[in-house]
Amino acid sequence: MSHAPVVPVLTIDGPSGSGKGTISALVAERLGWRLLDSGALYRAVGYAAGAAGLDLSDVEAMTRCAQGTRIQFRAAGDGGATRVVVNGHDATDELRTETAGAAASAIASMPPVREALVALQLGFRKAPGLVADGRDMGTVIFPDAAYKVFLTASAAERAKRRYKQLKEKGLSVTLAGLQREIEARDSRDASRAVAPLKPAEDAVLVDTTGMGIDEVVAKVLAVVRS
Repeated sequence: MSHAPVVPVLTIDGPSGSGKGTISALVAERLGWRLLDSGALYRAVGYAAGAAGLDLSDVEAMTRCAQGTRIQFRAAGDGGATRVVVNGHDATDELRTETAGAAASAIASMPPVREALVALQLGFRKAPGLVADGRDMGTVIFPDAAYKVFLTASAAERAKRRYKQLKEKGLSVTLAGLQREIEARDSRDASRAVAPLKPAEDAVLVDTTGMGIDEVVAKVLAVVRS
């Protein structure tokens, strides 16, 4: 009796602004593995709910939305960032806003919504391997992953990064306001009853405060290649 080989998974978890999205995409490219941006899934459901005028506090409505929302990841033809298509609409830019992030955090605390998205996330595990970026990839979704990393950085550092990104887009934001939002989200994500934000017991912790992208990528690749 033969058994199919287990597809290797690298989970990269961490709080908002820790750089896990950028690092995950670069690591997946270096390894030639598939990429799962789980945060985009929650943002996509939140976006779809907002577009439909649904109440984000209505668990039943959010669950139906999660079950019915069509989400696709498409590689950009110019080598740019992966595009996220929600119900036929390219919502990539909308999903990067603080509003989308807050909506994602709110619905992520709802067990029925999380359950609706689990099967979708597990489906990304295909050869030759998967880099899974999120908040509970190593603790809940892929607890058997061979490689686990938990990225973090100080709230001040993460606020500075976000401030720079949003100012470059011409958005009006304040550094102090962003730091308050990040600290509030950290508290909400860490204290929720379902899949709270925390490192897996066997994860390698990497504090990215003051580190460059290339340095962080090298540290994460070392976890896989060690």
